[in-house]
Amino acid sequence: MKDWFDTLDSRERIFVLSGAVVVVIVLLYAFVWTPLDKGHKTLEASVAAWERSLEELRPLKGMQHSSGAAKQTANVNTQQTPVVIVDQTLRARGLDRSLKRSQPTTSNGIRVEFENVAFDDLVLWLGDLSSQYAMHVSSGSMSTANRAGPGRINATLTLERTL
Repeated sequence: MKDWFDTLDSRERIFVLSGAVVVVIVLLYAFVWTPLDKGHKTLEASVAAWERSLEELRPLKGMQHSSGAAKQTANVNTQQTPVVIVDQTLRARGLDRSLKRSQPTTSNGIRVEFENVAFDDLVLWLGDLSSQYAMHVSSGSMSTANRAGPGRINATLTLERTL
């Protein structure tokens, strides 16, 4: 290749060198700059989406502080056992049909297993337990229910009451 290049006339050498420079520039643009620019644009879009999400969540931060004060003033019934609390609240929400098993774990805890329960109803029930009885999920597992439609799950939850 070098011998061939040396045999070229000076004008031809300039033409070949300029062509080589153009090819190198095009290759750098196609294989280096374009992927970097695409990644940059993707990151910019991702950052913009996160910023929008943060803006949407900012009003909720104020609600957290106000609900914290409401929790402190809420009258938490600590006289009832977790078994009674769970039974009453499940019946009130209509979730007792989905309850497979409940078993006390400690004097302030209970383990409940649900089969084919509506996820939305379960979350609302957990909210009731948290706000009215200071019971929170200490551990749990959830899986989709095999024989049911969308939004139905199987769940095993361990609930603890904070006094």
